[in-house]
Amino acid sequence: MVAWADYKSEAKSRGALALELYVALSTPTKAPEDVKASLPDHLAYQADLERAGKLAFAGPMSDETGEHMQGVGLIIYRADGLEAARKLAEGDPMHKSGARSFVLRRWMINEGSLNLSVGLSTGTSALS
Repeated sequence: MVAWADYKSEAKSRGALALELYVALSTPTKAPEDVKASLPDHLAYQADLERAGKLAFAGPMSDETGEHMQGVGLIIYRADGLEAARKLAEGDPMHKSGARSFVLRRWMINEGSLNLSVGLSTGTSALS
């Protein structure tokens, strides 16, 4: 098994971005009504993290068929390290209440693209 720091250094040396983010896979552990009860506080917490620049992306995931809402969520944090990211995830009202549990992983972004379109006169934006 390769040490994370060694792999990150190798990725950078070959010209990869090697941007490190932190991914929490958030899974319901209680009844749907318990999850829904925590939802307003969860969304407010995530909005605060977004304003602070600590939330990159977050949202629900489908089941394996892509046809149904399963209740599993993916949260991607910007943090100074794994423990800082863990504190962000632990501070989420969904996790604090026990309505959900999470598994946290480091994620190294090496490839891909992001497109942003901003209409200056129309005030529109699109992300793809």
